[in-house]
Amino acid sequence: MSNPDPSIIVIFGASGDLTRRKLLPAVYNLAESHLLPEAFAILGIARPPIDDTVFRSDMRKAVEQAEGEPLDPGLWRHIEERLHYAHGDFQDPGFYEQLKARLADLDKRHQTAGNYLFYLAVPPELFGTIPKYLAGADLTREQDHAWRRVVIEKPFGYDLESACKLNANLHAAGLNESQIYRIDHYLGKETVQNIRAFRFANGIFEPIWNRRYVDHVQMTVAETVGVEQRGAYYDRAGALRDMVQNHMFLLLTLVAMEPPISFRADDVRDEKVKVLHAIPKFTDADVGRAVVRGQYGRGPTPDMRAYREEPKVDPHSTTETFAALELQIENWRWAGVPFYLRTGKRLERRATEIAVQFKLPPLLLFRKAGVRDARPNVLALRIQPDEGISLEFQAKEPGPFDHLGTVKMDFSYLDYFGAEPSTGYETLLYDAMIGDQTLFHRMDMVEAGWQVVQPILDAWRRSPPPDFPNYESGTWGPAEADLLIERGDRQWRS
Repeated sequence: MSNPDPSIIVIFGASGDLTRRKLLPAVYNLAESHLLPEAFAILGIARPPIDDTVFRSDMRKAVEQAEGEPLDPGLWRHIEERLHYAHGDFQDPGFYEQLKARLADLDKRHQTAGNYLFYLAVPPELFGTIPKYLAGADLTREQDHAWRRVVIEKPFGYDLESACKLNANLHAAGLNESQIYRIDHYLGKETVQNIRAFRFANGIFEPIWNRRYVDHVQMTVAETVGVEQRGAYYDRAGALRDMVQNHMFLLLTLVAMEPPISFRADDVRDEKVKVLHAIPKFTDADVGRAVVRGQYGRGPTPDMRAYREEPKVDPHSTTETFAALELQIENWRWAGVPFYLRTGKRLERRATEIAVQFKLPPLLLFRKAGVRDARPNVLALRIQPDEGISLEFQAKEPGPFDHLGTVKMDFSYLDYFGAEPSTGYETLLYDAMIGDQTLFHRMDMVEAGWQVVQPILDAWRRSPPPDFPNYESGTWGPAEADLLIERGDRQWRS
């Protein structure tokens, strides 16, 4: 790994939680790993009228809290000398002329060669506005070997129409696709990146990774917490938009994609978008049959409030906090193999897991020997919190040949590789600085994901929701989700 080009990281929304808990700690960890350029600077931009000194002190406290230990004085001093602040109104065109002059000054002072990485850690309604004004100040045009890149956080659009409009606005601002980095922090997780390594670096799995051997795939993203302080955002989004359209589809494409011809960005993303295009469009009848929505009610303890009792949530809200769906991928590899996705808040335990369940072998031989309890092989990829991979297979229990037991071969990332302080953003920031877009969403991927989700949103809008709340906090969701998978004589893993 080589150091990126000299550059200035410009963070819009520098006073926000994302900058304090993720971005600046990620910069510190990159510096600790010697993966920052020698010539670099950071310019934080927000509304509060403070100076560089106050901003640096504030960020030091935030990074120290995120790291959970005192910072290396010399390392932080190296960052602090390059950490600057500017305040202004993001919707004031005049501010961007001031920003242009400030960047020119920092560029000269820190010898960063005119390379700017603009990170939009701001509310979604500003995603199209800021690039427009940057273009108006001629800050997005690449020239004289200097690059300009824009990193955009999720959610990328509220529906298919708004996502297409945002893509159009970014291109209207003079940005080409190679300059746009649509970030999803899930891809910063080592365990998510290792799905690709697991699939394509191990020859024993690829021959059975298809409809001939796989019975079905389950994907679960479960949270024990409620919406906490995100009620205003979440009540407008819901589980389908917040988790399924981005995080879960990201995992789905990694599991189901064909081997790319190389690990170059576009070769990988070409195969991932094909998976989304292979999902048939939902009809209203499909939504009624294969999609379940839910909203949590009160739980057994006083702190488990109902969703409608959360701060900044409409007391009559019909927003879903749980979604489960059955998908088909109609291509040669996966035709006929159901993919079951579920995600929700206030569930029984926190877990993100992908489980590939294989078909049972013919059992006639074992039944003649009196064996009745054979179970299918399951390969489980655990993303969090107990990161690892397990393979369940059958073995004879001691005694007469009439009982098989499930044996688990288990690999733990923590035990094998150890734990290093990481926000998950280190890899993503590093890749954005070196210009590697492999872990970022391309325009057609975003729109393809919304094309799958949009018919579900439309059907829900046309039909009344269930009688919310329809599941108790601390459970695994509404009973209808169990019925969804049980129709195929299958069960959710718990």
